[in-house]
Amino acid sequence: MSLIRTALFVPGTRIDRISKALASGADAIIVDLEDAVAADVKEQARQALATFLHANTDISLWVRINGVDTPWFNDDVQFCKTYAQISAVMLPKTTEAEDVERVTSIGKPVYPIIESAKGIVNIPSIVKVSGVARLSFGALDLGVDLGLDDESEGAKLLLNQMRAQMVVQSRAAGIAAPLDGVYPDFKNPEGLRQAMHFAKGMGFAGALCIHPTQVDIIHQVMQPTEQELVWAKAVLAKAEETGLAAFAFEGKMVDLPVFEKARQILHRAG
Repeated sequence: MSLIRTALFVPGTRIDRISKALASGADAIIVDLEDAVAADVKEQARQALATFLHANTDISLWVRINGVDTPWFNDDVQFCKTYAQISAVMLPKTTEAEDVERVTSIGKPVYPIIESAKGIVNIPSIVKVSGVARLSFGALDLGVDLGLDDESEGAKLLLNQMRAQMVVQSRAAGIAAPLDGVYPDFKNPEGLRQAMHFAKGMGFAGALCIHPTQVDIIHQVMQPTEQELVWAKAVLAKAEETGLAAFAFEGKMVDLPVFEKARQILHRAG
C-alpha cells in the first residue's frame, strides 16, 4: 500500500499554485474542481488544468471531481480518464457503491469522501468496490448533514464514532487506512498537531490539507519516533534470529500480532 500521509488541495481556479504545492513535500496534490470552483467557472477551471497538463507531462496529480448529482460529473470523469498525469480521482459526497463504480470504470484509483449519513451507512459496500484505494473523511459536510452543533462535545463524540467506522470497515475490506478530513484553522499549528495525534491513535493514515504549512506537521506526527523505530527493528531482528513465534523482549512477551505492529511502524517510516 502506498504511503500517503498528506494530500494537499489546490483550488481549480488557482492552477498557478500547483508548482508551489508540488514543492511542499505533500504525498499527493489534489486539484479541486468541486467546492473551490464556482458553478459559472467550472468549464474554465477544467480547461485551465488541461492547459497545465499539456505543458507538464511528467507530474502526478489527483483531481477532486464534482459529485454524481451535478451536471459536471460525466465531463469531469472523462477528463480524468484522458490525462495520464491524473493518477487518482477523489469522489466527493459519496453515498453508495454504484456512484464509485461509475468512476472506477476509467481504471484509476478512486478515493471516496464520506460526508453524509447515507455515505456512512453504505461504507461496507463502498469499500468493497474494486478500485477504491482508501476512504477520506468529510467531517464538515457530515456535521451539516447531521445537524450537529459545531465544536460541541456531542458533535465531537458522534464524528469520532463515524471515524471509527471508517477505520474498521477499511481494515475489514483490506484497503489502506483512511485519511482524516481537513483541519480548517490553518493558522493553528498546535491544534492541528493535537488533532493529528488523535487521528493517528484511531488508526488514520494521515489527513487532507488546505495549506502547505500543514504538511510538515502532519508528517512529523505520522512519522514513527526514533524510539519506536529502534524497538520495531530490534523485535523483528530477534524474531528472525530465533525463528520463534513468541519470546520475551524487554520484559514483555511478544508474538505474531506484535511482529505485525513492528512491521507497520517500519512501513510508516517509509
